[in-house]
Amino acid sequence: MFDSLNNFITFDIENKFLIIQNLPIMKTTTSVFFLVCIVSIFTFSRCTMQTGENQAAPEVAAKPDYNGYESREAWGEHLVTVGGCNDCHTPKKMTPHGPDLDSSLMLSGHPAQMPPPDIDRKEVEQKGLVVTQTLTAWVGPWGISYAANLTSDATGIGNWDESNFIRAIREGKYKGLEAGRDLLPPMPWQMYKHLTDDELKAIFAYLKSTKPINNVPPGAQQPVSAAP
Repeated sequence: MFDSLNNFITFDIENKFLIIQNLPIMKTTTSVFFLVCIVSIFTFSRCTMQTGENQAAPEVAAKPDYNGYESREAWGEHLVTVGGCNDCHTPKKMTPHGPDLDSSLMLSGHPAQMPPPDIDRKEVEQKGLVVTQTLTAWVGPWGISYAANLTSDATGIGNWDESNFIRAIREGKYKGLEAGRDLLPPMPWQMYKHLTDDELKAIFAYLKSTKPINNVPPGAQQPVSAAP
């Protein structure tokens, strides 16, 4: 009987229709019951398919973009390295090949107890010279500037927030304070200010993750020619 019904009942998969055509008159209760079962199964299957189609696909959280790095801190470390921040902010130790970065004092700024280069500052200022010894202290017509502590210690940027750091780089303000003095040479903030917000946030995130090193570099000194 089922094989004979196949001649009259077809299922349009594309349009999801059950087609009954040229069905002969059924004289037995069994045939009618079987037809009712077929229609019921079709109706249930169609409802199930529609439910699956209408169900919204689960939202997939967008993966943070750290320019190919596994974390914001890793990206920031890369930017600090290629940006040459260690050149001035990391103390040096002398080796047979010349000065090298002191990895035990990374980004801790000019050592508090280290004196500036012993030179004739007046002559340097008059001649417009710039003199440095370890790249952490610089003498020039502006006076003497010392590289800041950039580690996560409270003597570094441990108490800074992100807005302080961005203002320091964007506007060249000391400690990122609105009323702070201008940053002194050789800090190239005029170039670094073109970093994107995401890049600056990555750098700040990395600096906040660094090993804290307690060190308070000396304050900047005015030119001797400015002394009363």
